[in-house]
Amino acid sequence: MTHFYFRLNISYQSFEQLYRTPNTIVKVREEGGKMIQIPAMRFVPFFSQLGVRGRFELILGENNKFEKLQQVSL
Repeated sequence: MTHFYFRLNISYQSFEQLYRTPNTIVKVREEGGKMIQIPAMRFVPFFSQLGVRGRFELILGENNKFEKLQQVSL
């Protein structure tokens, strides 16, 4: 498994627009410097009145298949 850590801070209004657009991708730079593209829909469980904020861990399995996205801190 491969683990990537990154921080994200998207306002409520900005994420709401992303959420309404089909197949939208959020691009993040992980702490090691690599750019990662993640479907915006993966962040819906973390969407609140503040938007999407915090430090996240992305876990990929074999062949870079999505396994899990979790918030590790605010």
